[in-house]
Amino acid sequence: MGESLAMPYLSIVIPVYNESENVPILCERLNAALSRLDKTYEVLLVDDGSTDDSWEKMKVCARTYPAFRLVRLRRNFGQTAAMSAGFQSARGEVVITLDADLQNDPADIPRLLDKVGEGYDVVSGWRKKRHDPFLTRRLPSMIANSVISRSTGVALHDYGCTLKAYRREIVSNLRLYGDMHRFIPALASWIGGSIAEVTVEHHPRRYGTSKYGISRTFRVILDLMTVKFLVRYSTHPIQMFGKIGMLFGVPGVLMLAVMIGANLMYNVAGIEAAAGLVELVKRPFWVITPFMLVFFCVQFISMGLLAEIQIRTYHEAQSKPIYVVRETFEPEE
Repeated sequence: MGESLAMPYLSIVIPVYNESENVPILCERLNAALSRLDKTYEVLLVDDGSTDDSWEKMKVCARTYPAFRLVRLRRNFGQTAAMSAGFQSARGEVVITLDADLQNDPADIPRLLDKVGEGYDVVSGWRKKRHDPFLTRRLPSMIANSVISRSTGVALHDYGCTLKAYRREIVSNLRLYGDMHRFIPALASWIGGSIAEVTVEHHPRRYGTSKYGISRTFRVILDLMTVKFLVRYSTHPIQMFGKIGMLFGVPGVLMLAVMIGANLMYNVAGIEAAAGLVELVKRPFWVITPFMLVFFCVQFISMGLLAEIQIRTYHEAQSKPIYVVRETFEPEE
């Protein structure tokens, strides 16, 4: 069923950035794989500000294959923004994402759909046999996957695999920023979604250059901190800041109690045995440290209270897009 219908069952969302050589082959392979499905579908190619002739190649594909639709962003906003633009334009009950570099195989789409059919809300691809350099790509990915799985509580082998399937109600309720598209399974689990994983093929890049580098790892770590906060403390940030504050406050209060107790025992009760303790707590470290610790405690709790106010504003304010569409293209019937 290759016709483009008003409400297709399946939407394929593909961010494209300077993939001129890959686009025609990708479209051909997608059309071949999707035409064999007994489901209606659409393909959304999102040009993320390409500086080569990817957009012209995409328009040729849209004229050739009726189910293809195009979205063009005004500049390079990043993969997360491009995916978000695709999610907003998608009309299918199930949304599948994949890369435009031909390393994801469209022939794996039925495998993801079968898993969705079992009742899962998110199905993540696992590139079990990756064809990427070990030191610069696979090793950082292995470390990142382990850290993300432990931090979020959602254990996946391959968070970085773009080939994933989502039920529409999952992606329609998400607001993505930074490089947070890779964390969608964790965010989906937070809102009650069920997660599954299937092995998929991975091919070496033939044309173009990779848009990923080891520097991306640091951005992933920072975004992971954001996701960790959203998953555990997005509705009550005072819990996180309060816990940190207590780590400072409790030792500070105990040290103050020792200082006060030692002086009371020696100066008021006249207990000579406390003389040594009094001399100890008069040292600069004992005088300054407890007050600094209590001060830090107050600071973190204050930050938590301010975050509580901001988080209320966040949940109640209208959402603001993280991208600007330049134009869309759909061939005339």
